[in-house]
This record gives sequence, structure tokens and C-alpha cells, in this order.
Amino acid sequence: MIGYSEAPRAWGYTRGMARVLGLSLTDAVVEGWLSRQELGRLVDACQTCDKTDDCTRWLARNASAETLPGFCRNAPALAALKP
Repeated sequence: MIGYSEAPRAWGYTRGMARVLGLSLTDAVVEGWLSRQELGRLVDACQTCDKTDDCTRWLARNASAETLPGFCRNAPALAALKP
């Protein structure tokens, strides 16, 4: 199983933002189109972000979206993973 026990909140936000775009980060790693190191960088970027309150509110209001909010540090990288 892929997860980040040292950064569970950041992993949850990163995974949540990907899910809103219709992406499974776990599948991406298992299928080989995202490396574990790349995923780690996404989680690290989220962990150092100061917009967790904004992120929580945005995720609570959006089950799906074509794009992520501008405050998301991982928006460009996650958008690039969309098929």
C-alpha cells in the first residue's frame, strides 16, 4: 500500500486533489507512470503549504473538477498527469 505515515494530512490532501481530477495516485505509481519519488515530492510540497484551511474548504465543496484552485502548489503537476 502506498501512503505517507510521516505526513498523513499532506498525503490525504494530495490524494484528495488528485481524486477531484479523476486521478488515482496509487494506481499511477503501481502502473508506472508516476514514480514513488515524484509522488513523494508532491506530498512534500503539500506538507509545507500554508493553505490547508483553503484546501479543506475547497475539497469539501468539490467532488470533481476540471482544474484545481490556483493556491494548490501541486495543481500544475497533477494537471499534467491527467490523460
